[in-house]
Amino acid sequence: MGYEELPFPEFTLPFGIGAGDSNEAIDFILVADSMDTAFTDFSTHQKFQVDFAGRRWSDSEAEFACLKRALDSGIPILDGKFLSEVTREELDGIFAGNIKMPMLDEKLEVLHQVGVALAGNYKGRFHNFIQSCSPRLYDRGNGIIERLVKEFPRFNDVSIFDGHEIKFYKLAQLGVWMLYSTLHRSGKFRLDDPEKMSAFADYIVPVALRLLGITSYSKQLESAINAHQLVPRDSTREIEIRAHCLYATALLTEEINKLRGPNEQVIIPQIDARLWTHYHTTSWPHHLTRTIMY
Repeated sequence: MGYEELPFPEFTLPFGIGAGDSNEAIDFILVADSMDTAFTDFSTHQKFQVDFAGRRWSDSEAEFACLKRALDSGIPILDGKFLSEVTREELDGIFAGNIKMPMLDEKLEVLHQVGVALAGNYKGRFHNFIQSCSPRLYDRGNGIIERLVKEFPRFNDVSIFDGHEIKFYKLAQLGVWMLYSTLHRSGKFRLDDPEKMSAFADYIVPVALRLLGITSYSKQLESAINAHQLVPRDSTREIEIRAHCLYATALLTEEINKLRGPNEQVIIPQIDARLWTHYHTTSWPHHLTRTIMY
């Protein structure tokens, strides 16, 4: 990877979402990010997919397609008041696909919580929240990540390990990264410390690290994952898989940068993107954990 191009991601929202309207882009990204979790059925191991705009979409891309389909149908899916009151039946219809959306009830609860906070404090829109934050991830409590995990508890992705609080912040960081990679070139979103991001500890990046031989698992853990056994949330296995994902990608980024020139240095999320895009459709099994955090 030290000799690959590894361009800085210039993410473009699909289907023309937010074209010319940065506020809509911010609203869409953060609403989608708030429920960007668990797209594989825990019983059948089948991935959620949907046909839209002439092709089939999978995983989080299918979620984006469903939200755009809802917007096209006049459903105010980006408005906090609607999110705070949406019913299970309505949400099931919004996510009509090849299978029932995994963890639909948990996603419904997340949207209710997020909607109440948006409607009560930010006129129903995430862009008003972003505009109220410091243009930094961490800034003595006023940084975007600090504010997200405090004001929207669904983003407070932490686990306790051996008496220590481990802060993963997967979705909080991913949402900000998507905002930055979508809007920074146009000057519509400012972020002064993107280098402080870690990888986004999910299901896919650990698979990439495992298949590349960067990490290895015990025989017992390997067998459990290959047999599709659930790895409980906050168990030692789950925390260690995610923690080693963060540590390994940080080390990998350091080694890659040793091979690159001063004008070709990369940050951890770029390596995360390289791993995720190459492996998110792999047939190799990933660990299964029922959680709203990734």
